[in-house]
Amino acid sequence: MPIKNAIHSQQVYDPTDESIMAEQELCMERLYDYNHTRPSEYAKREQLLKEMLAECGAGCWIEPPFHANWGGKHVHMGDYVYANFGLTCVDDTHIYIGEHTMIGPNCVLATANHPILPELREKAYQYNLPIRIGRNCWLGAGVIVVPGVTIGDNTVIGAGSVVTKDIPANVVAVGNPCHVLRPISEHDKEYFYRDRKINWETL
Repeated sequence: MPIKNAIHSQQVYDPTDESIMAEQELCMERLYDYNHTRPSEYAKREQLLKEMLAECGAGCWIEPPFHANWGGKHVHMGDYVYANFGLTCVDDTHIYIGEHTMIGPNCVLATANHPILPELREKAYQYNLPIRIGRNCWLGAGVIVVPGVTIGDNTVIGAGSVVTKDIPANVVAVGNPCHVLRPISEHDKEYFYRDRKINWETL
């Protein structure tokens, strides 16, 4: 198997192969340029994102600094995805983020993992599992999503949660490990926070 295909094979491989590292370096150069844009350089940031990401929908925005092993090369974003400061994408394989999803500051989406067996780990071997985040999700500040996880449409992940297993659509989930707290319900059509009512007339 060609080493470039190995990263997406979900099998153990050697990430220190020279051809892999050379390609990664090129991606990281572009990421460096993105992170060193000025706040007023909106057009430049938009253009760099289109060049960096595997897919970049309309209206996507990532606040610098953005960290990614492959500079976003394996990150797929639908329309109007917003990521706040400090997003880390360990994008050794594909990360899919659905349209209108919001990602809070200092979140980590990590596709890379390492074998438990010490003999393999001391040789720096790894394997990668894709992450899938549905449309219109919200990940609160400091959320960590581990390799292979899928999060369903419309779901909210509470701040500081560590998502180790798949989370279904249309729920609020929290904790470490992250678990479903409750479904999104009729109550949420009336209240936006605790006892604070939504004023639909002003929206």
